[in-house]
Amino acid sequence: MKLVVLGAGESGVGTAILANKKGYEVFVSDMGQIQDKYVQALEAHQIDWEECGHTAGRILDADEVVKSPGIPDTAPMVQTLLEHGIPVLSEIEFAARYTKGHCVCITGSNGKTTTTRLIHYIFTRAGLNAGLAGNIGRSFAWQVADDDKEWYILELSSFQLDNMFGFRAAIAVLMNITPDHLDRYDYDFQHYADSKMRIIQNQDKRHCLIYWAGDPVIQRELKKREGDYRAPAPTPTSHSAVPGHPNLIGFTDDVFSQLRLTFSQMGRHNQRNATAAYLACRASGISDDIIRECLEDFPGVEHRLERVGEWDDILWINDSKATNVDACLVALQAMDRPTVLIVGGKDKGNDYSVLFDIIQEKCRGLVFLGADNRKLHDSFDALGLPIADTHNMADCVSACRGFAEEGDAVLLSPCCASFDLFKNMEDRGEQFRALVKAGQ
Repeated sequence: MKLVVLGAGESGVGTAILANKKGYEVFVSDMGQIQDKYVQALEAHQIDWEECGHTAGRILDADEVVKSPGIPDTAPMVQTLLEHGIPVLSEIEFAARYTKGHCVCITGSNGKTTTTRLIHYIFTRAGLNAGLAGNIGRSFAWQVADDDKEWYILELSSFQLDNMFGFRAAIAVLMNITPDHLDRYDYDFQHYADSKMRIIQNQDKRHCLIYWAGDPVIQRELKKREGDYRAPAPTPTSHSAVPGHPNLIGFTDDVFSQLRLTFSQMGRHNQRNATAAYLACRASGISDDIIRECLEDFPGVEHRLERVGEWDDILWINDSKATNVDACLVALQAMDRPTVLIVGGKDKGNDYSVLFDIIQEKCRGLVFLGADNRKLHDSFDALGLPIADTHNMADCVSACRGFAEEGDAVLLSPCCASFDLFKNMEDRGEQFRALVKAGQ
């Protein structure tokens, strides 16, 4: 069998190493330059690779292709694969063929990283052999190749779900479905919702779906799938998913107080995350006492409502992971101080109008941070708040210092992707954190 891997990042190189170990003839191809650490890993396993371009003949000779979730279906090489009918998989789909472990899979437009890390934290404290993978952590495939685990806690993006077909989760967690990444789904929210609902594909009554019952989109989509409804393929490389019929465990916001839970992180949305994690861990057999202890001392997640520090009675909060409007909304809902809000970046088809009321209620001023802030001005200028227009993090932090007063908070919660000015959202958050601390 010939396997081609498109994209030589963490997931791609992990896939190549697993495939090589399983006897595939493997070729790795990347349109960009491959990081030195990944070149060294490929060389150590004697895996053939290329960078800064694709050799079409070698790629089209593949029996299967695994592509990085960051590569869109509009990429020319992917279009060519579609024309030739060559199957395109995700790393998760491929790795799942070879693991003996059980998978707890978490998705949602918002909250999935905190929930995933919290579940893994609880599993580890309970003494279970659990890997953290998917959209975060070390490559799932690489872990399966090197040291297969009893459990995997997987954060799954819609992009990963699109190219998962035979895979199924032992425990699925669906936090919410709100508009995000619409630029990858022809600006059709239904396509994005269909992608998220693939979290239940192939499940039966031996498996469970834990979901927030307060989300009307989830309720609507579950209703559709009570029978044999097969959603249309959300992207060209995908195909309709076999509908799952898991044991449904829905929860509402009052379950947190009904269970008398306490959680170390701020905000109602984090109570939701904690409730989902509690139910998932109970479904896996972890004791109630261990779960409660972990909820109380969980240290939180970098770049998600991360308290950078408080100086001169001004609280600085790094929420760089808030890459869509709903994530920014829940961050603002958690604010109990007048707030200077930083927004901007690579727009993904955002409708900012849902933020207008809460911005007028809670914000002292807005600081725009992006290569092109025109859409932000079109959306927010009419609110009448002080606005600063910036195009790098140093100017942004300086503008925030000019707006903020004693007792205020400065919140980086950008609503947008980071790739216009930064390497990724982590780079954006780290620059913010470093500049804030350097100025104190």
